[in-house]
Amino acid sequence: MEKISMIGFGSWGIALACLLNKNGHEVIMFEPRPELADLLSTTRENERSLPGIIIPESIKITACPNEGVDAGVLVVALSSKDIPNVMPNLAPLLKEGQVLVNVSKGLIESGQRITEYLKELAPMCKIACLSGPSHAEEVSRNMPTVVVAASPCEETALRLQNLFANESFRVYTSSDIIGVELGGVLKNVIALAAGISDGLGFGDNAKAGLMTRGIAEIARLGVALGANEYTFAGLSGIGDLIVTCTSKHSRNWRGGNLLAQGKSAEQVLIEVNMAVEGINTAKTVLALAKSHGVDMPIVEEINKILFENKKPLDAVVDLMKRVKKNE
Repeated sequence: MEKISMIGFGSWGIALACLLNKNGHEVIMFEPRPELADLLSTTRENERSLPGIIIPESIKITACPNEGVDAGVLVVALSSKDIPNVMPNLAPLLKEGQVLVNVSKGLIESGQRITEYLKELAPMCKIACLSGPSHAEEVSRNMPTVVVAASPCEETALRLQNLFANESFRVYTSSDIIGVELGGVLKNVIALAAGISDGLGFGDNAKAGLMTRGIAEIARLGVALGANEYTFAGLSGIGDLIVTCTSKHSRNWRGGNLLAQGKSAEQVLIEVNMAVEGINTAKTVLALAKSHGVDMPIVEEINKILFENKKPLDAVVDLMKRVKKNE
């Protein structure tokens, strides 16, 4: 049994906290807002993010930073926008040898991967990420799920594999933290496109084409940023892309569906009422692509829809009319 801290009270944080608790570990959940920590300590449920899932009484909920980081493993389950607001306050309390595990699928606005950002904040800590096709709604109900724990340190990856794995949650390991983390980030923008395709009434042909060309874009940028190309053929690449582009649980698919209905990015975020990482990171992904000379036409059109008021149907036409080329 290990002591593990879950930093973040969204659906994914709750699902993983319950899973780790079921595995027999001592779990503490840290919420920096005292009023929300008190509320959740009483209700034991986040009705907005994960209704119907009760947080076991054996999981301690705290707003105290010292208690929140008093663990061997800290799982960072905050949105990419919240991480720069919360983690710098916790960094001075971290100790040599603690493990920081990113489970969020976004980028820091500067373009850094979250694990890069965490390593700068806490160079004395070991860094890892957990990613793959994994909706919180299913994990919280013990439905079979398969993910990847990635770290440049094999011992750390194996430690996380043993912490998280059980009969309904299978964990593979990888040393390619760049590829595993980027796969989870970049597929969110492609999932917006899949939602738009469905929202416009297109069929399976269109979405299959988007997903296939989308994984090509993801792999091109990933390799340019130092990832192993083969990682994107695995769980954190094509696996996560499939589930995010096709599932009713996907916030990014839903966001794209609303964009197809004529909603603005701001209206989508209000209606979904939870983090839509594809919207949060679309500009950053495009900036990374341009700075590394990587062609990402789907991502570019999504940015035009989100931030230049381009009509989704016009974006589809422009993608279809691009210069003919070999696959």
